Amino acid sequence: MASILSVFFLLCISLVCGGAQTQQEQYCSHINLGSSLHPTIAPKSWPSLSGKFAFGFYPQDNGFMVGIWMVGRDNNKTVVWTARRDDPPVTSNATLAFTKGGKLVLRSDEQGGEKPISATTLSDSASFACMLDSGNFVLYRKDQYAIIWETFKYPTDTILGGQILSNGGQLFSSLSETNHSTGRFRLKMQYDGNLVLYPTNTEDIESEAYWSSETYRNHLKYRLYLNSTGDLQIINSTSMDSVDDLGSSSSASNNTNTIYRATLDFNGLFQFYSHTFDETGKLNLSRLEWSVPGDDLCNVKGFCGYNSFCTRNDDQSYCVCLPGTDFVDVNDKSLGCERNFTEVGCGGGKDHVASDNITATTYMMWEDIPYSEVPVSTKEECGKSCLEDCNCEAALFTGSYCQKQKLPLRYVRRDTSSGTAAFFKVGISSIKSSNEPLNPIPVKPPVHVFTSKKFMVQILVLILAFTTFSCIALGISGLYMFKIRVLRYKRLKENETWGLTKGLTSNLFSYDELRRATNGFKNELGKGSFGTVYKGVLYKGKKLVAVKRLEKLVEEGEREFRAEMRAIGRTHHKNLVQLLGYCAEGSKRLLVYEYMSNGSLADVLFKGLRRPDWDERVRIALDVARGILYLHEECKAPIIHCDIKPQNILMDDFWTAKISDFGLAKLLMPDQTRTFTMVRGTRGYLAPEWHKNTPISVKADVYSYGMVLLEIICCRGHMELKEETRPEEIVLSNWVYKCFVARELNKIVSGEEVDKSTLENMVKVGLWCIQDEPVLRPSMKSVVLMLEGITDIAIPPCPTNTPM
Repeated sequence: MASILSVFFLLCISLVCGGAQTQQEQYCSHINLGSSLHPTIAPKSWPSLSGKFAFGFYPQDNGFMVGIWMVGRDNNKTVVWTARRDDPPVTSNATLAFTKGGKLVLRSDEQGGEKPISATTLSDSASFACMLDSGNFVLYRKDQYAIIWETFKYPTDTILGGQILSNGGQLFSSLSETNHSTGRFRLKMQYDGNLVLYPTNTEDIESEAYWSSETYRNHLKYRLYLNSTGDLQIINSTSMDSVDDLGSSSSASNNTNTIYRATLDFNGLFQFYSHTFDETGKLNLSRLEWSVPGDDLCNVKGFCGYNSFCTRNDDQSYCVCLPGTDFVDVNDKSLGCERNFTEVGCGGGKDHVASDNITATTYMMWEDIPYSEVPVSTKEECGKSCLEDCNCEAALFTGSYCQKQKLPLRYVRRDTSSGTAAFFKVGISSIKSSNEPLNPIPVKPPVHVFTSKKFMVQILVLILAFTTFSCIALGISGLYMFKIRVLRYKRLKENETWGLTKGLTSNLFSYDELRRATNGFKNELGKGSFGTVYKGVLYKGKKLVAVKRLEKLVEEGEREFRAEMRAIGRTHHKNLVQLLGYCAEGSKRLLVYEYMSNGSLADVLFKGLRRPDWDERVRIALDVARGILYLHEECKAPIIHCDIKPQNILMDDFWTAKISDFGLAKLLMPDQTRTFTMVRGTRGYLAPEWHKNTPISVKADVYSYGMVLLEIICCRGHMELKEETRPEEIVLSNWVYKCFVARELNKIVSGEEVDKSTLENMVKVGLWCIQDEPVLRPSMKSVVLMLEGITDIAIPPCPTNTPM
């Protein structure tokens, strides 16, 4: 009897297993171990049984990616899943292999190795694979017909009919319609039961969201489920009951010829589609069934990049740069906009009005937190307050308050229902005239239409006007040059009368000498706030020099300019660029410096093919500190440089850092510790006291050095607007302090191998240097001692009084 029961039991098992095998074979053709695909050689893909889906190589940019696509008309592909989506495309020499060991791997000749496609353990080796008609690619273990890996568990930007987005799961949009790497938006099925749309690289907080299902269920485990009949639902993980119906197809049915998909599209819209196939298996109709947050892309946070705003016209949404900015890349407007004028330094009050202007617009809104909110009565007061504030780059007048902002601005949109007025700071040179009306912000993209006859007449008028003006200008120039030659000797003698050469070790050059040395000022090395630097050769080709031709003079009088020149000419230190000579001929002002072959520190840190290694950066930080120490404490008369920044630190043949550009330097008397002066320097490196109408001391340079030190440590600028930059990382000083407090300093050096003790000490020094209160900042002598490890460094407080 026992033996009969055993035989019956084994027979039942064999029938069950055989039934399972028959069922699997009914829905797909087995892909056997040892099979492979190639991008350009058949087979290029493994199709599903009906041919509606395929798994394999698809083209992207100049190479190929591995993924799953729905086969459309004329063999068009709708990609629904991508493997290793953020890896660069592979070449035509790549191979997708289903190995004898049951692993799915991508082999690339360029990298000389293989990368896994399926995330299986060593013990889970597949026996066969299937591309199912549902759009799911599955690896099976043959002994139990168990699924060991499937693409439905690892969605990218799409879920298909029968697929679930689990609790805590996310979809990430593609970068564009043709580039399926991770894009700018994400959809998350939150643990609280709420389905939410966010920009990528943002926190899961309400202020960052731009749409939610509002299905809060007190941390119950809910899932997003698209069933095979065309219903998109949030379901209970335990009972599988529907909690909320988000959308459904107007033709929902059990028809196997209709495929449903929900995709987070590259533009940030979460959209539900239906695709109907005819009886021959060809795509017949595709239809958009449902979309959130509607068809207005201006409701999508992050649709437009930094410093641009979203507006809508003729049922189209598009991005426009804010006044004073241009697109970083006109072909990729998602990268946002950047300033289209050069900052000439920051001067408070009336001085600032001379270099900047303000543009006023209406119906503009944004959601960034202002750094300052000032009560005002009129919008004119708001605009004036922003113009006279060095830190203010945009402001929003809300009726009774002026909300001041720094760039970059994000989530800006045009809102005709708002009664706000917005102000944007622009360069004086980027507008026609302060007396002319400002151009309104466009309500639709500009369309340029040219009439050929009218255009030719305009060209002829311009040519005639230019010719007339040129003749007049040549005549005046000839008379002027004759007068200049006659008076040159007198002007050169005048320098001796003023005593400019007395006690000055630098050489006095004529303008002609420097013009010939620079070959007519043709070889430009760089441009700064106050002049352009040219490469030149002196002493019959034996001495390379850098000649700076000043185009703007600090308006503090000729006597003070010459006194400062005499003081700087007498300085000599290995970490200061040596002043070799000058020209003070009439209104012409030129400075001759030793030539620095390796460019500026800004080039080394931000533009180099490789970042300097840790030891080099430590040495550069000390070089700069010692140079500032010499100016502050070792000169006969202390000198405040006033414009310490990477662009003003040059590197010589031996990569020694040297401070340059003393155009804004301020001399103190031997017994003087502070002075009143107009605001001078560069935004981002200016100490707070510049804006408070208080005396300036050498501690202003200490603050600037602190900002430079943090940039040297991190090899990045004080503000970074790259698309991949997280919001909390945009402002360098805020990010460094947060990492310091959280004991996560490895983040600021990108996992680079550095001496942790030295890194911590340098960060501490940098944070002490950028304290808002000058009295809390160390002297440069203390800075050098701390960097050399001679004195201990206390834990610095938060650098700013404003919460980070």
